[in-house]
Amino acid sequence: MPEQTNTLTRRDAVKLISAVTVLLPTQLHAAHTMNTKPFFRISLAQWSLHKLLYADEITTLDFAKEARAMDFDAIEYVNSFFKDKANDDSYLKELNSRAQEHNIKQLLIMCDGEGNLGDAHSKARTIAIQNHHKWVNAAKTLGCHSIRVNAASSGSFEEQQKLAADGLRRLTEYAEPYGINVIVENHGGYSSNGQWLAKVMQLVDHPNCGTLPDFGNFCMDWSRSDDPDAWYDRYQGVSELMPYAKAVSAKSYDFNEQGEETKTDYNRMLKIVKDAGYTGWIGVEYEGSNLPPREGCIKTKALLERVRSKLSS
Repeated sequence: MPEQTNTLTRRDAVKLISAVTVLLPTQLHAAHTMNTKPFFRISLAQWSLHKLLYADEITTLDFAKEARAMDFDAIEYVNSFFKDKANDDSYLKELNSRAQEHNIKQLLIMCDGEGNLGDAHSKARTIAIQNHHKWVNAAKTLGCHSIRVNAASSGSFEEQQKLAADGLRRLTEYAEPYGINVIVENHGGYSSNGQWLAKVMQLVDHPNCGTLPDFGNFCMDWSRSDDPDAWYDRYQGVSELMPYAKAVSAKSYDFNEQGEETKTDYNRMLKIVKDAGYTGWIGVEYEGSNLPPREGCIKTKALLERVRSKLSS
């Protein structure tokens, strides 16, 4: 049997070089695409346009169109702006149609005014849970992944944790068959204490229950909002809530000449988000008064894009 060698013929070498020449650009492009893929996408929270909605300049039916005009790909509803439509199938169908027309993804519904899920009175807590059922159903119809709720309660630090966990767990168990998450925002009271809310998540202990960290809502007592002691450290709070995050809210108020938000260091905050391994959507929630709503939304989006690009490189 003749001895085998690894020597390439001239013809084989030419074939190999040709193959590499063809494949290398494709592989380099794929690698570049993987390395530069942004770690989050940007959505628009309906509250950003609350002034226009309250002034009847636009309605919820216009939301998808407004978002697309500002080059957003997804939206987050607030139930206050279509409070009587949760069970209106024709209305929800129209929202779906508008979203489809403008190629907009519907992500979640922020729910307020339906009672305290951590109410100290068992009957009131049960009513609050039941009041949210219709929004779970609506979220399912709209193709959302979550409803955002509040963990309001009363009593001591530990008592409120247990009460909120009970209400959240029961609502989450209702939502689970629908494939809908129940997520909690830091939204005043103990919920704006990151340590408190993180413990609530541990007590609920359900994969469909999580958080929606908001960059700016860490005031534990809005009646003392001018008192620094009423505020929980926002960077610490977001760090504590990110392990449970299923959505993130980029709150903004005003911008300096460089386009940086004046209350939150977005570079620092988004680094926290990235380090937590989050790869979902971040919703723009402009609440300022110095810029018109649309301009504030666009500036917030631009800031997110700049920082995202820096952190993704």
